Amino acid sequence: MKKCSIKGCPGHYEKKDITHVVNKHGQIIIIENVPAEVCTVCGDTLLTLDVVRALEKFLANPGEPSKSAPIYQMPSKEMAA
Repeated sequence: MKKCSIKGCPGHYEKKDITHVVNKHGQIIIIENVPAEVCTVCGDTLLTLDVVRALEKFLANPGEPSKSAPIYQMPSKEMAA
């Protein structure tokens, strides 16, 4: 297994499917089941060049979403206090 590339992190990378979030021209796009390598300790995430290219190709013409999700904004400081 490959050791984590973050300085001081004792973890290692494991293959895992992740949910990848992209903000494309102000539109939030959520892509599920993206293959990645994720550190078991700090969560650092690596994508292969092939996965990045596939994401770029997909994002050029994503088509209709298969699901929808509500998006919320964090309340202002005045509301949080």
